[in-house]
Amino acid sequence: MSDKVYTDYFYNSEDFDKNHAGYKKLHMPEDVKPAPLIVPPVLKPDKQEGNDIWFTIDAQEGEFQFLPGKKTHTWGYNFPVLGKTIVLKTGQHVHVTLKNSLPELTSFHWHGMEVPGPVVDGGCHAPIYPGTEKKIEFTVKQPAALTWLHAHPCPSTAMQVWLGLAMGVVVTDDNEAKLPIPKTYGVDEFPIVLQDRTFHKDNQLDYRADYDPMGVFGDTPVINAVVKPYVDVTTQKVRLLFLGGSNRRGWRLHFSDDLVMTQIAGDDSFLEHPIKLTKVLIGPGERQQVVVDFGKYKDGDVVNLYTDDFKLVEFRIHSFKKDDSVIPDTLFTPKDPEVAPDAPVRKVTMDNHDMINGKRFSMQRIDMKQKLMSTEYWDVTNTNDKEHGMLHPFHIHGAHFLVISRNGHDPYPNEKNVYKDTVEIAPQETVRLKVYFQNAGVFMYHCHIIEHEDAGMMAQIQIVDPKEPDKKYKLMDMKTMTEDFAKEKGVPADEVWMPGMDVEGMDVKGADASSSASQHN
Repeated sequence: MSDKVYTDYFYNSEDFDKNHAGYKKLHMPEDVKPAPLIVPPVLKPDKQEGNDIWFTIDAQEGEFQFLPGKKTHTWGYNFPVLGKTIVLKTGQHVHVTLKNSLPELTSFHWHGMEVPGPVVDGGCHAPIYPGTEKKIEFTVKQPAALTWLHAHPCPSTAMQVWLGLAMGVVVTDDNEAKLPIPKTYGVDEFPIVLQDRTFHKDNQLDYRADYDPMGVFGDTPVINAVVKPYVDVTTQKVRLLFLGGSNRRGWRLHFSDDLVMTQIAGDDSFLEHPIKLTKVLIGPGERQQVVVDFGKYKDGDVVNLYTDDFKLVEFRIHSFKKDDSVIPDTLFTPKDPEVAPDAPVRKVTMDNHDMINGKRFSMQRIDMKQKLMSTEYWDVTNTNDKEHGMLHPFHIHGAHFLVISRNGHDPYPNEKNVYKDTVEIAPQETVRLKVYFQNAGVFMYHCHIIEHEDAGMMAQIQIVDPKEPDKKYKLMDMKTMTEDFAKEKGVPADEVWMPGMDVEGMDVKGADASSSASQHN
């Protein structure tokens, strides 16, 4: 591994969201005492037989003690907020019962998992209604990675994630098992789910009060559902699995003393070669894994993790055994399939805060088609102007890609030769991606500032299996979705309040306030 240490975030600071309208600085509420970082428990399978494994995931209401005083009404997966971590292994055949115990419809999107679409993928076309359940199955055909599951019902994705519907899905494989890196979950390996929330009267969430079409910021950090967390460090080296779980906020992470992090993985795989850095940007939807060596500290020291100048997590150092293990120079070799000479270069533009290629999302419109198992270049451009624009995290469902270039130049060091599904794109920047789908179906691609996708910055691609070139998929429509939400909320369709409902020509912005979690108390 090179001794070079990267000391910047790679992106231009003027493109960070802190320089644009709606930005909220983080603050620490009064009387919050430090608490241990919650390590989400691993979800136990219902059963396992050979290579088959069964799980039940229940989207449910709950309450959680974020702040002193009243508990906050929340939604979560098999847990009051967020969810238990699912651990899968490459090659397993997975059977999942998706259960909806919430008062309104939801969907279960496997962000980063390469599964068939549109139903198994769990986007807008796979609603599960209150009091019902659906069974899906898929085979894990991808390398070790931190992926995640979150709600994705159009156009209420942002609100449901805000209330807590997000959980980790860890994929393991034989390659990871052989690597000399920390891998004991909850001891020297910790997921770090980065989120922010605003708490209103009686500590309740009120998404409608906080709504901003440019993206919703919270003013309080919530890391693994803990506002002021600390980690007891009992090993010299610790592996941190960062997940950008915010609706809009990007997290600009660094340690006190400019402690060096060794990045070993990105969204959907390990990096081919690890790199050393002191700063890392985690955008909405992104995942980055780093190894931190606390060898120069002693029992009783405290090392802090910051975003900008705001302290997020304390790492409290205890005595540990010396660890001389060395991270290998090569961690993973990604497949880099050839692009056919006659394949088109896809042109995708992210326009304003609510359009892809000049159009708002339509559930029943297919915007592009690509052949199954083919590889194509996508040139994705953020058309925002430099003065008022922002970074847009571009995400593709059901696929991985390689970042080839940025405005014709090399990609950033921590996105070379690593599988990704989400990438930050700066105003007036074009990023070339090499995109590969191994499952047929209809998949979405969109900005992962969640309010932007809800507002229409989303489109659809159909992946066509040459064996079934004329296959049709049943796709949900906005009118039906709206009427279903209206029935569940007990209001007329024209009074349903769901931001972004102007997509497909809908304009439903009525006075229903039941999106506020406090309304359910």
